[in-house]
Amino acid sequence: MIFTMNSQDLLEGLNTVTRALAPRAAKQILEGVQIVADSGRVTMTCSDGSLTIEYTNAADIQEEGQTVLPGRIFNEMIRKMPQGDVKISVQDSRSATIRCMKNRSSLAIMNAAEYPELSFNAAGTCVKIQQKKLKDMISHVVFAVATDESRQILTGSLLEVSRTEARLIALDGFRLSMQKVYQPFELDNGVEMIKAVIPGKVLTELSRILPDDDAFCNMVIEKGRLQCTFGNIRLSSSLLSGEYIDYRRIIPSDFKTEVKVNRSDVQDAIERASLMAREGKNNLIKMSFRNDSLKISSNAEMGNVEEEMEASLHGEELDIAFNSRYIMDVIRNVTEEELCMKFNSNVSPCVIVPQTGDDYLYLILPVRVFQ
Repeated sequence: MIFTMNSQDLLEGLNTVTRALAPRAAKQILEGVQIVADSGRVTMTCSDGSLTIEYTNAADIQEEGQTVLPGRIFNEMIRKMPQGDVKISVQDSRSATIRCMKNRSSLAIMNAAEYPELSFNAAGTCVKIQQKKLKDMISHVVFAVATDESRQILTGSLLEVSRTEARLIALDGFRLSMQKVYQPFELDNGVEMIKAVIPGKVLTELSRILPDDDAFCNMVIEKGRLQCTFGNIRLSSSLLSGEYIDYRRIIPSDFKTEVKVNRSDVQDAIERASLMAREGKNNLIKMSFRNDSLKISSNAEMGNVEEEMEASLHGEELDIAFNSRYIMDVIRNVTEEELCMKFNSNVSPCVIVPQTGDDYLYLILPVRVFQ
């Protein structure tokens, strides 16, 4: 195998596919990047056995073939090479020669015959979403994916697609995030909704490699697998099995208190109060809502913080407490200037929604400290 490729294209491909490498691979061969050169194109692939990422780009192929090179060290070698054309040749079963300008390196190769055959979905339900919309949905949801493996289904995010909208939902037992995209979706005859629980790690990596533009990402869902194709990149992953929590039952439909307040003012105040909250035992911040004001406070043995700001309240006055990290994670993901918060009591969930429409919904559980 002999081919020549621009160093920036090669590095872009390696940066993309090596995201699928596991920190500790189950098999040594999965520490490698598979390289296939044929028909004027080079395809690079990495997999951890569950997540697979493939990148294809044009190249000058002098001799077709395939090999497997150690993924991380190969990536670092190309990263540190000067810009220009890189020529890679494999002419025996032991090593690859890598040339760029006056630089010449060699790298031991792995047994390509041991690399597992990786299948991609040829059929299934195809969902097309604009790349920037999908990227935005993921970025506003993944923070609420559970990290505790004891409830594995919650380490993923639920994707629901009907004929008119797509929803992405994540919850970890303390907060919930839901993002929606409204557009027509083509589903198979007789199918009104498809559901898939996508591992949080997969969503994170997908968000990192998705371009932020108006082109479409084609998502194919079939038989416990997800495949995403966009540009010259293809990502495939196993889906999580099991029944996701019925999140609709968690979200209140009516509220006794509704508050509107400047989001950046609340965020800044909570960030300052959380400095003291972290010194306390429970990392708590307290919020007191009155007719025209919101008071945010925190207490610890070292001292206390208290801030007051204007707020518009409709309904009953309320005192409520939250884990400062959980509520900050939510507020950082709200992009509107005004925060719309809804409550029923100091022991029931706080729900944050847009002032108009329902493109997103966040829910945070309070901490019981008031009698």
